[in-house]
Amino acid sequence: MRDPYDVLGVSRQASEADVKKAFRKLAKQHHPDQSKDPKAGAKFAELNAAYEILGDADKRKQFDRGEIDAEGKPRFRGFEGFGGGARGPGAGAGAHGFEGFEGFARARGAGAGAGDDLFSQIFGEAFRQAEARGAGAGPGGFGGFAGGRGPGAGAGAGRRTAAKGEDLEATMSVTLEEIAAGATKRVKLPTGREVEVMVPKGVADGQVIRLRGLGRASPMGEPGDVMLTVEIAPHERFSMEGADLRVRIPVPLEDAILGAAVRVPTLTGAVEMKIPAMSSGGRTFRLRGKGLPTKTGTGDLLAVLEIRLPEEPDEALMEYARRKRGVKA
Repeated sequence: MRDPYDVLGVSRQASEADVKKAFRKLAKQHHPDQSKDPKAGAKFAELNAAYEILGDADKRKQFDRGEIDAEGKPRFRGFEGFGGGARGPGAGAGAHGFEGFEGFARARGAGAGAGDDLFSQIFGEAFRQAEARGAGAGPGGFGGFAGGRGPGAGAGAGRRTAAKGEDLEATMSVTLEEIAAGATKRVKLPTGREVEVMVPKGVADGQVIRLRGLGRASPMGEPGDVMLTVEIAPHERFSMEGADLRVRIPVPLEDAILGAAVRVPTLTGAVEMKIPAMSSGGRTFRLRGKGLPTKTGTGDLLAVLEIRLPEEPDEALMEYARRKRGVKA
């Protein structure tokens, strides 16, 4: 992976605010749901990985000191003796004098020191995979691994594609306001990583977003993906109907009878709406473009009138109701 400073286009002296601003600008530009670039997904994943380093103060310091690489992995040191250290049968702890993979295999079983453990971490999974596949390994070679070119390669050994890492599942809770604003959410993944995820336009409750390359790592193949399920939090005022929103508007009886201008809440602030005289309860008014954003436009807001009677009895109103019903006072 490239240097995270180069990925985000910031200098090493950039402030935390500058780093965050640069990431959000590039994330919007390269988000797969907004960009037509076929490589947008890969670029977006690279931006997330870069921000994971530079957006975390501790990791940024570790990277600047050279303690971790651009992927956040520790930088290994102390390999100077590899290929040139003690090669005798009695090589002790920390000896790196392995004669190819055969010598490495022997060192794993006898007298392996701290340096050898490091190599075991790097290559051990490859050996286990080769053994599990039943490759006929001969002396000094691993049949079936990387094509089984060693002299002891088994009859069935051939080139195999390295297994992809495990896909993982995660959830992201969003509010209607965050959907309307196209907000960016910081999500903690099952691997412990934290990434910034832009809430896509037209997102639906239960929709699954694939975050490529952010799943479980693979010893030899590509990392898995994260399947991120979106959960839309219930709202105290609005209910969703696709991209449209529905809201109930309490209106005094006199305004419903005579007509009036009423304030209607929206996700981006209240607006004024005129209702005509003699408007009945349940009447619905459509405010275009005040709903949720979609990939092609914006939904509407459906404002439903809810007639509100006087809190205190009104004698004139009571008399009017009695006359309409034909009841004598």
